[in-house]
Amino acid sequence: MTANTIEPATTDGAAGQLQTMSAAYRRYAMFLLLLICIINYLDRQVVYILGEPIKEELELADWQLGLLSGLAFGLLYTFLGLPIARLAERANRPLIIATATGVWSIFTVLCAFVTSFNQLLLARVGVGVGEAGCTPPAHSLIVDTAPPEKRSSALAFYGMGPPLGGLLGMAFGGLIADAYGWRTAFLLAGAPGLVFAVLAALTLVEPRKRLQQATAQMREKTPSMIATLKYLWSKESYRFMAVAQILKVFIQLGYAPFLASFYLRNHAQELEAQATSLGASFGYDLGAIGLLGLVLGLSNGLSGALGVWFGGAMADRFGTRDARNYVRIPAIAAIVAIPVFVTGMLAESALVSLVLISLHGFIASIWYGPAFAAAYSVSPGNMRATNSALLLFLANLFGLGLAPLGVGIVSDVLGADMGAGDGLRWALIILSMIGFVTAWLFWRCGRTLREDMVP
Repeated sequence: MTANTIEPATTDGAAGQLQTMSAAYRRYAMFLLLLICIINYLDRQVVYILGEPIKEELELADWQLGLLSGLAFGLLYTFLGLPIARLAERANRPLIIATATGVWSIFTVLCAFVTSFNQLLLARVGVGVGEAGCTPPAHSLIVDTAPPEKRSSALAFYGMGPPLGGLLGMAFGGLIADAYGWRTAFLLAGAPGLVFAVLAALTLVEPRKRLQQATAQMREKTPSMIATLKYLWSKESYRFMAVAQILKVFIQLGYAPFLASFYLRNHAQELEAQATSLGASFGYDLGAIGLLGLVLGLSNGLSGALGVWFGGAMADRFGTRDARNYVRIPAIAAIVAIPVFVTGMLAESALVSLVLISLHGFIASIWYGPAFAAAYSVSPGNMRATNSALLLFLANLFGLGLAPLGVGIVSDVLGADMGAGDGLRWALIILSMIGFVTAWLFWRCGRTLREDMVP
């Protein structure tokens, strides 16, 4: 089978079984997958708010923090995504998701017991190994159960998991770290995932199991990896979409691990004063890290989740009128986000800066639902898990692997002359300029998107 002989009309593995699922089950499955995604990102991002206390206790440099947040987590996460996605094209997707959830949760708990940088590095690698098995099979399940006209909002609903997980990771991690230390924060962050792993294994249904014949047909008709890659890369719109998503993830994953450090270095005095004042009002010994985690978690987490939802709703509304709107919406949002972020970085007041960064979180999250819906619209159903994994592979190879490390290196270099606070500030501003290229790529994708879409 070659890329040019794949017949899209016959490859939607679970499309004929959609009606066998009750509306109540579909709602339950979507909520459980959302909760798993939230835990996924909580365990991934809790290290962001814990970066400064970890750095102090283990005596680390910024490049080591970047390594822990990026390459250590992303190395095997990135490379395992494709083979796990290939397995998901044929095997039991709920069981894959359940196993992955259990693995990353166990390694998150192990982060609480490390005594050196190397041990923490290995534990973060383990978290990445587990999380590699989450999003590709989850996306595949969602696309199999949602009607085509609702796919953008369905994917956006699942896509609310990253900002909500970041909310819990920052707020929960900061408060627990202030009260009990960063090790306890890791311990408590990993435990809930074990419960969700059991629920996924016992209650989620694999649509392919409804008809044994359908399963056999899927195995026969699933194209090879080479055929799938050739088919996807033959679509001009997909190529521009893939590069746009790579850069979008590069930007987001580049600044996320350093946002808390930016405020602690540049606005520490104001944060300490506000924490003392609020703590006295509520009778709680609130520190700067606890306050910052709470504020960043609530502001960016909620604004990010609203941005994802808004983008999905807008794409479902306007994408049916003109498919190019699926990529025009992310393009416009990418442009608008830049001046908001830069102004937030340069603001002298911590309060003003946090408000602007919260607004940026809303704008920067709009792309998720429309972009993934557009990407999946050009591939048949028996390629969607691989499609998802390919996008994640490319995005995470550069985003997780290089962005935090690169920002850390630039911060260290600039900080040698400017000081640690300003060095990090300008490293983040430089990173945001990539958004101009991202916007152009999204817009350019629209030129051939309608012609490339699968009926």
